[in-house]
Amino acid sequence: NFDENTHEWSDGVLAVLYRTCAFDTSPDRHWLLFDGPVDAVWIENMNTVLDDNKKLCLNSGEIIKMTDRMTMMFEAEDLEQ
Repeated sequence: NFDENTHEWSDGVLAVLYRTCAFDTSPDRHWLLFDGPVDAVWIENMNTVLDDNKKLCLNSGEIIKMTDRMTMMFEAEDLEQ
């Protein structure tokens, strides 16, 4: 979220979890699981993560690279939208 008064960004759940997993140096595998409806606008914003670049590009300008130990999984009820 962008605060109009302070002009500062605050990260959402995905950005915080993705960053935590990306910068973890342990050998553990990290799973990011998404369960729910797949919104067309939201999934379009995930293109840079889902393509070969595997980078999460935040509105703040920060870019976080997915590591080889990270897996994203989507469980959608349907893909009608």
